[in-house]
Amino acid sequence: MTSATTTMNAALPAEHRERLMRVAREVSFAAGARLFEEGRRADRFWIVRTGSVALDLRVPGRRPAVVETVGHGELIGWSWHFPPYLWHLGAEATSPVRAWEFDAETVREMCAADSGFGRAIAVWVGRVVAQRLPASRARLLDLYAPYGSGGLA
Repeated sequence: MTSATTTMNAALPAEHRERLMRVAREVSFAAGARLFEEGRRADRFWIVRTGSVALDLRVPGRRPAVVETVGHGELIGWSWHFPPYLWHLGAEATSPVRAWEFDAETVREMCAADSGFGRAIAVWVGRVVAQRLPASRARLLDLYAPYGSGGLA
């Protein structure tokens, strides 16, 4: 589910986008490739250029539950921004994916060195988290609660 306010282009001013893109590298993932696993070290993040990625949560005794699918222009991974820098979810390419990849430590250093840039990144990542957590909750209720999400607000 794309949100116009959480894509990189909408969330970051041009000067911050340009600065961030200076440390990007192009990567590709085949359909079915795992980008990361829940509980492992979050040392990078991605912006999707083409394709889609399912964010999933391990459920004991079941297949991972897909809580959201993200696509063009969206951030994959926010755990890199918050200690202890461990993934809270897993991620799998649901189609061939082309993305920009960023080294988390490099970007955190850039944020520490420039408070304006750091604030812009923090607000962007915060918006992504604020959008995805309620969406994940609703999806998990739909999958596992006796009466689904029941239209809870």
